[in-house]
Amino acid sequence: MIMSEENKRYFFSFSFFKIDPKWRWMADLAKEESARELENILENAPVKIRTYSTLGLRDDADFLIWCMSESIEDIQETISKIYLTVVGKYITPSIVYFSSTRPSIYAQTNRIHSFVGGLEAKKYAVVYPFIKTREWYLLPLEQRKQMMDEHIKVSQKYPQVELNTTYSFGIHDQDFMLAFESDDLNIFQDMVMELRGTKVSAFIKEDTPMIVCVKKDIVPIITSLG
Repeated sequence: MIMSEENKRYFFSFSFFKIDPKWRWMADLAKEESARELENILENAPVKIRTYSTLGLRDDADFLIWCMSESIEDIQETISKIYLTVVGKYITPSIVYFSSTRPSIYAQTNRIHSFVGGLEAKKYAVVYPFIKTREWYLLPLEQRKQMMDEHIKVSQKYPQVELNTTYSFGIHDQDFMLAFESDDLNIFQDMVMELRGTKVSAFIKEDTPMIVCVKKDIVPIITSLG
């Protein structure tokens, strides 16, 4: 059976890296060449990739490589090839999240994720793990749907914000991974503050760290690291 695009299942890998301070002692030309080597690896990878800078926004990560693929092995192959580059010798993974796409049981219509759909990335992405309380899952499904309807209606007031919700049940430490995209962080913050007033928020166990990421190509990301 041929699956439609909206029914295909994809794995998402959010790999945050920290650069070794020794990188800054390398000659500028060598750093440029090394960045181009990494760019070539990413452009020819068997997975879809987006890259983001977190420079100056976190003390535990300098950049993000966000991978999407139907194959876990292809994601592993890509990360392995990254480590084989010159840049790879100077980076350490500081935070890694893993998740997969699946239809929502709450949304009346399931939108294709912007990343999956091949849409152009917005200027910012805010990535974070999300865990609900066990009490939430013990509620009747209809009660949960009613509360989620309120939550969804609030989100729909902010069409400038794109949401990539993926599921980590059984394959990583959190319940969900959320990756919000927006060209305006103030609008995203307005939405989050309003969502705090919904009934669903009482069942949030954890939604940190919230990691703000700035969309950039890999070469300027690497050359910006000193």
